[in-house]
Amino acid sequence: MSSARRSLAVCADDFGHSVPLSSTVAGLAALGRLTAVSCLAGSAAWAESASMLAGLPRHVLRGLHFNLTLRRPLSLDLRRHWPEFPGLPALLLQAGLHALPLQAIAQEWCAQWDAFVQRTGRMPDFVDGHQHVHHLPGVRELILSQLPPGVAVRSTGRLLGPGFAFKRAVIAATGGRRLATLLDRQGRAHNRALVGVYDFRPADYRALMQGWLRGLPPEGALLFCHPGAGDDPIAPARVREASYLGSQAFLDDLDRAGVSLGHAWPQNSSAG
Repeated sequence: MSSARRSLAVCADDFGHSVPLSSTVAGLAALGRLTAVSCLAGSAAWAESASMLAGLPRHVLRGLHFNLTLRRPLSLDLRRHWPEFPGLPALLLQAGLHALPLQAIAQEWCAQWDAFVQRTGRMPDFVDGHQHVHHLPGVRELILSQLPPGVAVRSTGRLLGPGFAFKRAVIAATGGRRLATLLDRQGRAHNRALVGVYDFRPADYRALMQGWLRGLPPEGALLFCHPGAGDDPIAPARVREASYLGSQAFLDDLDRAGVSLGHAWPQNSSAG
């Protein structure tokens, strides 16, 4: 074990996807196993899920999980273009061709931001994207131009392994590296490294976590994860993640690796 303890921020994505998922995430936060939750404020379950945030420990940061791929737009402007959100491959293609309806996406950004603020009574502490859509060409510039001071952003420019090198490279190449450059240029608070990339298929989530912990850099990193319950395509992985994160084994693995739970950017950058 290293003599100097490193810090790991643990963010559960997709809060608001469903009430059972949100309840699972809230339970993990109450146990002290999460340092952040990222919220789908445009989902049908958001109103009921948002009420759970009031009971979370104060140190658990609340973020906006900007969505352009799951279900349907919140704003009427974007629904005129997309009655249902496109899948990620179609979105990546349009972004690469500079063919995204950015004016309508700007309205969707405002609608999801407003939905978050209306239900929580506060700005998000940070923003990121469902399937990393916040780093796509055009979208990243739109978001950075709209963000108030003090709101952090998840950087997807430096993704650490082990394993899944191709997926990590695709995330960085489709916008992660450019977003990281813009965040540095703007002086915007962000994580310096990101871990948690895998394909949701391995049955041993603990082994994955142990690998991420071994490779954690001295400055620490942000881990994104997807614990929960439900019947979506990655439901088995959600259950495995939730079981491990809520277990004594997770605490043992952190201690063995010389890692403490913390935040990926200074606390005073929080909008809360």
